[in-house]
Amino acid sequence: MGITAQRKRLGVIIGGSGLIGGALTYFFKTSASEGYEILAPNSKKLSLRVANDIKQYFEKIKPDFIINAAIAAIDSDPLLSFETNYIGAISLAKVAIQLKIPYIHFSSSATMPSGLNLTEDDSLPLTPGLSNYAKSKLMAEMTLRHLARTEGLDYTAVRLAVVYGKHDHKIQGFHRLFFSIVNQAMPFLLTRPGVRHSYTNTRKIGPFVCHLLNHRPEFSGQTYNLTDPEPVELASLILTIRRYLQLSLPKEIYVPYALARLGKSALKWLMRRLSTFSIEARMPAELMFLENFYQSQTLSPVKLARSSYGLKQTEITIFTELPGMIEYYLTRWEHLNLISSFNDSFYHPKTMTEEFQEHPEALIEMIHHKKIDPLYEFCLLPDRNSS
Repeated sequence: MGITAQRKRLGVIIGGSGLIGGALTYFFKTSASEGYEILAPNSKKLSLRVANDIKQYFEKIKPDFIINAAIAAIDSDPLLSFETNYIGAISLAKVAIQLKIPYIHFSSSATMPSGLNLTEDDSLPLTPGLSNYAKSKLMAEMTLRHLARTEGLDYTAVRLAVVYGKHDHKIQGFHRLFFSIVNQAMPFLLTRPGVRHSYTNTRKIGPFVCHLLNHRPEFSGQTYNLTDPEPVELASLILTIRRYLQLSLPKEIYVPYALARLGKSALKWLMRRLSTFSIEARMPAELMFLENFYQSQTLSPVKLARSSYGLKQTEITIFTELPGMIEYYLTRWEHLNLISSFNDSFYHPKTMTEEFQEHPEALIEMIHHKKIDPLYEFCLLPDRNSS
């Protein structure tokens, strides 16, 4: 008799087009493809804001697990934040209860206070003054714990710090900071010396989720911080990016918090004035977290380190990933005309693009006279007779 192939576990990833969901989808379809089949429905097939969509989809699919990486944009209005980040997340949890399957929920350090070595037990009090994003994510965490106690929900909440990685098509979070530096929109440092934050690399998320799914008794009903072990000083990170890009800005001058707040208020006033002339303009969403630029928030990895998963890929940090991210995002943003042609001396040879477009006759002369050599790498091929 032949050996029967083991059935793949069917999972549904919500938010598969985002930075986190996209990284998860890629991981399961490449590194873990032998054991899993993954569906990542877009919002047209499954909207977290439409209860009937959720009901009909899961009645048909009946997956083995659900992963929720969907979020409303951080500057969304109260209704969208509440319906997506809270109602949608809890609706998925209810489905998981009915199907008796695991539910992996992605949360955020926005639910936590400022401070050093924050543990999974640290969270903000639920108050009206929280941003729509933080409030809705915090409420979701609280209700998931309640459902685990009262209805037997098998869930794990994964708190991420500042997320970084490739394929962020919306330019949010860290990538907004990076974009501001590239675009020379940050003349001075909007932070204080010594302010540090934790960071989470997208490549570390997939292997951890796979472990969670394979070790449910240990991780069920738990919250875990998933971050790089070592926090990073914000000013050091900004100046490192500046050095890689060979820019003169931002200057190493620290803007006091009071002055930064004044500038934010002036920008808000300007946005309101522009709207009266039917000119659409929006504040950068990350400015709602301006206070965080001036206060440290580092997440403790101790609970994760003591688990059966431990700390993996500790050699990967935001500094080791910077060169690859810089090349990836500069190329993407130039193609989308979001930034002007950049000084590519640090990078690969896109330098000749402008000459090709505007001065092809001068370009070919330079090539023919070996003043530049776009075919340099072919010179490195061994002679066929040399072996």
